[in-house]
Amino acid sequence: MRRSEVDRSKLSPMMQQYMDMKDNYEDCIIFFRLGDFYEMFFDDAILVSRLLELTLTGKQAGLEERVPMCGIPHHAYAGYVNSLVDMGYKVAIAEQMEDPKQTKGMVKRDVIQVVTKGTRLDEAIDAKNNNYIANIYDFEYCYGVSFADISTGEVYVELIDGEADKIIREVVKNGFREVIVNDKINREIVDILRTKHNVLITILSDLNEDSNYEYIYKDLEDERLVFTLKHLLNYIIETKKGDLHHLQKAVTIKSFEFLEFDINTKKNLELTETLRNRERQYSLLWLLDKNRTAMGSRFLKHNIENPLTNKKEIERRYDFVERLSTEFILRDDLIHELDNVYDLERLIGRITYGNLNAKDLLQLKTSLKSLPNIKDILEKLHFDKSIDTLDEVYSLLEKTICEDAPFTLHEGHLIKAGYNSELDELKAISSGSKDFILQMESEEKTRTGIKNLKVGFNKVFGYYIEVSKGQTHLIKEEYGYERKQTLANAERYITPVLKEKENIILGAEEKIINLEFKLFMDIREIVKRYASKIQRISKVISEVDMLQAFSIVSDSNKYVRPVLTTDKVIKMIDSRHPVVEQVMKDKYVANDIMMDKTTNVLLITGPNMAGKSTYMRQCAINVIMAQIGCFVPCKSCTMPIFDKIFTRIGASDDLVSGESTFMVEMKEAEYALSEATENSLILFDELGRGTATYDGMSLAQAILEYIHDKIKAKTMFSTHYHELTSLENDLKHLKNVHVSAIEENNSITFLHKIKNGAVDKSYGIHVASLAHLPDSLIKRADEILNIYEKKNVKKQVFTQTSLFEKDENEVEEKKNKIEEEFKKINPLEMTPMEALNFLYNLKKEVKKH
Repeated sequence: MRRSEVDRSKLSPMMQQYMDMKDNYEDCIIFFRLGDFYEMFFDDAILVSRLLELTLTGKQAGLEERVPMCGIPHHAYAGYVNSLVDMGYKVAIAEQMEDPKQTKGMVKRDVIQVVTKGTRLDEAIDAKNNNYIANIYDFEYCYGVSFADISTGEVYVELIDGEADKIIREVVKNGFREVIVNDKINREIVDILRTKHNVLITILSDLNEDSNYEYIYKDLEDERLVFTLKHLLNYIIETKKGDLHHLQKAVTIKSFEFLEFDINTKKNLELTETLRNRERQYSLLWLLDKNRTAMGSRFLKHNIENPLTNKKEIERRYDFVERLSTEFILRDDLIHELDNVYDLERLIGRITYGNLNAKDLLQLKTSLKSLPNIKDILEKLHFDKSIDTLDEVYSLLEKTICEDAPFTLHEGHLIKAGYNSELDELKAISSGSKDFILQMESEEKTRTGIKNLKVGFNKVFGYYIEVSKGQTHLIKEEYGYERKQTLANAERYITPVLKEKENIILGAEEKIINLEFKLFMDIREIVKRYASKIQRISKVISEVDMLQAFSIVSDSNKYVRPVLTTDKVIKMIDSRHPVVEQVMKDKYVANDIMMDKTTNVLLITGPNMAGKSTYMRQCAINVIMAQIGCFVPCKSCTMPIFDKIFTRIGASDDLVSGESTFMVEMKEAEYALSEATENSLILFDELGRGTATYDGMSLAQAILEYIHDKIKAKTMFSTHYHELTSLENDLKHLKNVHVSAIEENNSITFLHKIKNGAVDKSYGIHVASLAHLPDSLIKRADEILNIYEKKNVKKQVFTQTSLFEKDENEVEEKKNKIEEEFKKINPLEMTPMEALNFLYNLKKEVKKH
C-alpha cells in the first residue's frame, strides 16, 4: 500500500498525525516515535526494511488493510540513522513532545531535527575530517558559495566568477557532501554533482532573516556574501531546529591568500589520500599527521588543501617550528599536555546544540585541566598567541559532575554530593532505605513477637512485611497489617507506616533523577556562555599542535627550513619525495631541482620507471610543504612563493561522461593554460600521448611554446617525444634534463638520477622485459624496432618561428602573412586535427617563401 493511495478520511488520529507530518517532510524518512520505538510507515517502511534488512510488518490505521510498517528500538536509533545518512538519505526525527502518562488523548509529536550528510553532530563523523555542508547561490553573473561545519562551528564564504566548470571544481575539491542551491542554478551543475560526484543536492531559495544569527554575517560589506550566507543558514536552522549559536562569524575566503590547485592536482600529488586505494595511509597527510589532537589533524588537512601565500605568516610558522626543535624538552612537555586535550571544537558544538552527555563535560574538564600548563609552555616558547585557561569553568565541572556518571541523562548519578542541598537531602532519604528496613524489621519483631518476620522490597510490590505461614496466627488486628501477596510458604503484608515511607523513598528517587537532570542542564547553560572563548582556545591549540607535528617530522627526517625569495629561482639541493623515501626498501636517490631566473621550463626525458613522475611530484610537494609552514626534504631549498599549481600526471579516462584519455588531457591542459600566471607551477607528464604520434608531438610542442612565450610559469614537462629536445636551441628559457640509466648486456639499470641534457633513445622494450613479457615477444619487438630505425623514421620538429613574440630588435615594416594567419586562431579552441592541418598548411606556406 502506497501513501498516495490512502483515503485519509478513514485514517486513525495517530496515522493522520503522521500523514500531516510527512506532507511537510516529503524528501525525508520519518522516524516516528511511538512509546519505546521509532516506527516508519508506507513507502518509508518498505524502503527502510529493504535497506536495513528489517522485518516489514503492518499496523492497523483505520483502513481495511494494514499499512506497511517497520520499527527500531528508540535507544538504538543512532546506528540506523547513520547507515541511512551514509547512503544519501535524509532522516527526520519525530519525537513525543508530551509525557504520555500525563496526557489525555493523542500525544503531540513534532520533528525535532533532520539528519543529513552535512548536518551531523554525533560522534559517528570522522574526527580527523571536517564535515561541511555548503550552498551555491547563483546570481546569474557570478556564484556565491558558503560552507559550514556544524560540528565545529566554522563558517566560510566566497564569491566565484566563471563558468559552471569552476563551481563544480570548487565543490569537488573541498569534498562537500551536501550542497543547497537556489532555483536559478544551472540544472547541468546539479546533474553533474548528483550523478558524477554523489553530492546530496537540495534546491530551495528561502533566506533566513532571524536576527539571532545576524552576528555571523553582520561584518560583511558585500551584500552578495550576506545573501549567500542567509541562504545556507535558512537550511541549517530549519533542519537542525536547536540552538546553533556555536556557529562562528563567517570568514571570507580570498583566493589570493592561498596557493590554489584543483581536485586533479590534489589526487595526482596524493596529498590527502592515495590514488590507488583512496586511503589516508601513504599520503602526505599521513606522513605529516603527528598531531596529538583531532583539532590539530583537521587543521593540518585544511592547510594541506589551502597552503598560504603570505610570506610573513609562512616565516612566522618556520620560526616556531625551529624553536620547538631547539627547545625539544619543552616540546615533549607540550606533547604530553596535548595528549589530555579532547576535541574542544566538537565538544562545544554538542554542548551548545544540546545533544551532549556527562562524558562530554568530563572530557571538557580534562581538557581544561591541561590549559594552564599549555599556556605556561607557550609563554616559555615565546609563542605569539595566548590562551585563556577558564579556571572558573574547570572549577565548576570539578565540583559538580560525577567522574563515573552514566552516558544517559535520565539514570541519576550525574551530580556530586555537596553541590546542591536539596539533592543531598533527597539522596540521604534514598540511601537511608536500607537502614529503614533494618530498623523497622527490628521494631516489628519486638512489637509482634514474630521472630522470623522480615521487611523487604521488590520493584513490583514495593516494600512489604513477610511472615511465614506457621506464624500468621500471631498477627493481631491492632497491628494494622493488610495482606498484599500470598506465597507458597509465607504471606506478605503492608502497613500505613510502611506505605508512607515507601512513597517518600520512591518519590525521592524520582525527584533525584529529575533534579539531577535540571542541575546538569543548568551547568550546560553556564558552560555555553564560554563557547566563543573555548573556540578561540581551540584555534590556538590546533595551530600549535600542527606546528609541533611539523617539528617532529622535520627532526625525524632531516628536513630543512626553506629560504623564500622574491626572485623566480628554484634551487632544491638533494631534494626527495617525502612519502616515497619513507616506504622505499632501498635507499632513496636524491636529486637537485634547479631553475634559475633564465630557466622557466625543464623538459624531462628518460625511460619509463626511471623516476620522471616522482621527480616532478616531489617538486610540487616540497612547494606545498614549504607554503604550509613545514620544513622540506632537501639539503637546502630556495624557492619563490607560488600562487597556483597545475598538474597533468597519469593517464585516465572519464568513463562517466564518456571522455577519452586524450580529451581529459586536453581539458586539463586548457585549464592550466587559461588560469596559470607567471607565478604558477605547472607539471605536465607526457602530455599528448593519448593521440597519434604526429598529433601528440605537435600539440606538445605548441603547448610548450605557449607556456614559454605567453605564460612564463615555472614548468616541468616530461615527454617521450625525444624530438622535442631540439627546442632548447630555440626557446631560450627551456632547459633539457634527463633521468639516467645504464644499458648493458641487453638489460637496463635505472639510476634515478637527474642529469643535464637530453636522451634520444627510449627503453620501452627493456622495461617490457623487466615486466617478464615472453622472451619471444621481446625478441620480435627488438627486430621490429631495428627495422624502423634502419628506415630512419624520425619525426622532424618544427623550430619556433616567432609565433608568440617578436625579437626586441625586430621592426614591423610590413605585415607578415603567416603572422596574420596566427592572429586569427585560438589554439585552445582548435581540435587536434584542426591544429595538425593548420601546421601542415603553415609548413607549405613557409616553403613557398
